[in-house]
Amino acid sequence: MSDEDRLNYEANTSDAINILPVLQKGLDVNVKFTGVRDFEYTKEILPFDLLNISLYHGWLVDPQSEESKVIGDLSYNALVEKVISQSAYLGKHFLEASASQLTYHGLCELTAALEEGEIGVFFRNNHFSTLTKAKGRLYLLVTDQGFLKEASVVWETLDSVDGDITFVDEGFKIVSHSPEQQSSQYPPTSSPGAQSNQQIEQ
Repeated sequence: MSDEDRLNYEANTSDAINILPVLQKGLDVNVKFTGVRDFEYTKEILPFDLLNISLYHGWLVDPQSEESKVIGDLSYNALVEKVISQSAYLGKHFLEASASQLTYHGLCELTAALEEGEIGVFFRNNHFSTLTKAKGRLYLLVTDQGFLKEASVVWETLDSVDGDITFVDEGFKIVSHSPEQQSSQYPPTSSPGAQSNQQIEQ
């Protein structure tokens, strides 16, 4: 390692350590709508890089859509600024139609990007969740306190943008649960987009 690389590594490590106390309250990361691993590179991303942890999101714009021409390579913060300053209708429509911060195109890209058995971190609605892929399907680790006494409930499916989920055990086998029980990791967000009713076909 050269002296320059060593200094950069030490600086990044120091910045990452300074961020650790903030983890309890959450990190402010800025997604880009072009890829499931596209984020604006900020200090908040450093812990993931240094620990070699893959960070994903599913808030993607369909490259074939009209909105993509307006959004381009903009980050979320940059798009909001553009919508406010230029009254960009297509950009505003995309943000409103995908208010759940997950799109059908994003789900498809996530499924394709993750390797079988890979463990990563999924970012959505300012929440970070453990993400994995098993038998071709995406799953999020269940962390809701309502399931503390439900030892058989370990993972929930991630294959719908409208919140429809199935709970599975550690072997990814479907488990039954009471009707009143549901994961609150991502509270349902109403979205006018037609894509909200679409699911990835397995």
